[in-house]
Amino acid sequence: MSTSQGQRASLDKQPHEVATMFDGVAARYDLANTVLSFGQDRSWRRATRAALDLRPGERVLDVGAGTGVSTGELARSGAYAVGADLSLGMVAAGRRTRPEVPLLAGDALRLPFADASFDAATISFALRNVQDTDAALRELARVTKPGGRLVVCEFSTPVSPVFRTIYLSYLMRSLPAVARSVASSPDAYVYLAESIRAWPDQAALAEQIGSAGWQRVAWRNLTGGIVALHRALRP
Repeated sequence: MSTSQGQRASLDKQPHEVATMFDGVAARYDLANTVLSFGQDRSWRRATRAALDLRPGERVLDVGAGTGVSTGELARSGAYAVGADLSLGMVAAGRRTRPEVPLLAGDALRLPFADASFDAATISFALRNVQDTDAALRELARVTKPGGRLVVCEFSTPVSPVFRTIYLSYLMRSLPAVARSVASSPDAYVYLAESIRAWPDQAALAEQIGSAGWQRVAWRNLTGGIVALHRALRP
């Protein structure tokens, strides 16, 4: 749905709509994320890196990497981190601001890598934007070595009912309003709020990950369940 402010994707998550929407927010995406999360995005990236337990010399794939800020965080472990994103606008913005970070254009449903290429893989705040969640989880398994690790960092369901009510009100009312002051395409954040509200809770996502072929699935809540880290191993 096009607007005078830009473009937002619909919740059926057509890849071209999602890519175009993120192209439109690429210029100020990192700033908007930090403002809208009250700076918590930094701690979520650090927690993702820690959960992956990366070692120097390992290879890790960061799917839905956006401008590569998460990929750069992963590289601090000493591992070789590669980012992939569907949005050419995001990749271009990342290459301008972080030329040292390897960033590729890549669809989560058809990753441009051979089988068992990586020791670990992660997808942060992007799995809910993929049209076929199960297929994306299977594709992540395909490019990960047997015994390799997966971490999904994604918005989830706050565990406290009171906090959940406040959070949902912020998502649907305050977030789009705040986005108007910091985002280059604020209408996209209406879609992002709706996609978070429609996303499965922690237990349901864990079941999906297991059904896609991953083993030893577990999760840990961050910021009261606003975000959850799901961890799993490739059999």
